[in-house]
Amino acid sequence: MQLLTDDEITAALGSLPDWERAGDSITRTAELADFRAAMLYVNAVAYLAEQAGHHPDILIQWNKVTLTLSTHSAGGLTAADIALAGQINSLP
Repeated sequence: MQLLTDDEITAALGSLPDWERAGDSITRTAELADFRAAMLYVNAVAYLAEQAGHHPDILIQWNKVTLTLSTHSAGGLTAADIALAGQINSLP
């Protein structure tokens, strides 16, 4: 996969509310009602990730879930990261 340019990343983040750039990754923290809601959210993210064949790093802290996306094999951000972030944003 081809790495995105800085301009492409900036443009993509403009259409991805709640995602921020963190070096060679993008990250988002969702605050849910409780632990159960956080786990349901993580399961929904896992389903999307499996369908895409692209997997985020996931940190679960009771009702907070932090997702980090980067294409490790490419060494940074690719279209796959942006596409998965968009799908994740469509979750309720």
